[in-house]
Amino acid sequence: MDTTMNQPSVTPAAPAAPGRRDSSIGALLLAAGKITPENAERVLRMQKELGIRFGEAAQRLGLITEADIQQVLARQFDYPYLQAGEGKFSPLLVAAYQPFSAQVETLRAVRSQLMLRWFARRKALVIVGLESGDGASLFAANLAVVFSQLGEQTLLVDANLRKPVQHEIFDVPNRAGLSDILAGRADASAISQVGAFVDLSVLSAGTLPPNPQELLSRSNCTGVNLMLESRYDVVLYDVPAAELGSDALALAARAGGVLIVARNNKTPVDAITALSEQIAHTGAEIVGSVLVDFP
Repeated sequence: MDTTMNQPSVTPAAPAAPGRRDSSIGALLLAAGKITPENAERVLRMQKELGIRFGEAAQRLGLITEADIQQVLARQFDYPYLQAGEGKFSPLLVAAYQPFSAQVETLRAVRSQLMLRWFARRKALVIVGLESGDGASLFAANLAVVFSQLGEQTLLVDANLRKPVQHEIFDVPNRAGLSDILAGRADASAISQVGAFVDLSVLSAGTLPPNPQELLSRSNCTGVNLMLESRYDVVLYDVPAAELGSDALALAARAGGVLIVARNNKTPVDAITALSEQIAHTGAEIVGSVLVDFP
């Protein structure tokens, strides 16, 4: 599989029944702070007078924009995304900030292939690039977002115990993480749920160990992977570039599947071939490869 990525009439309802979330446009606009209760009354009056939708009335009054409408509609249909400048996430999360772009359409195509070819029978997948700076970590982050937008309970694990970045991309703590769980000094409570995306969680790398490859090669890594698979529908592992060592190979043997990320006009074909042979020796399956492109 190949993909290219540049840098990389509705009214506020009555109170919802206990245990149920009020997902009307009016309620969502109020919850998001886009309108105040006083403004909601103005909107309701115009809606009643003109016989139009709540969102249209609010827009005519200049209280919200078309972008606000699109965002609450996305939340109504459980397809969360963010407006530019919203949240503290990396602006390179195109799946979060530009969900209707051509790049994200391609990501969704990759997601569909993975759902059919891999996640229909397995839950964990290692995502590895050949060289540092090839965009594999950013690709993994965006792929995790589109899986969560599908409603899959998704966990992104930062298994780069050398130079982790996912905690920076998603603005989550990196105090305790994967390394600490493997060392027996933390448990699943180290996982951070990403509030802006209901079905997305991130397990940061945690304390940087002096022996990352050995830590990932320990037998208890299999147990940790099984524990994570039991809790989530999709578990994506972001690992160090293959040039930095055999970390990816150690984890591939546990997860069972690998997706190779190559950079357009940069990654040598023979390097991909060599990595594929190494992965095959671990017993893991190469699920596919993606080609990313950025300046």
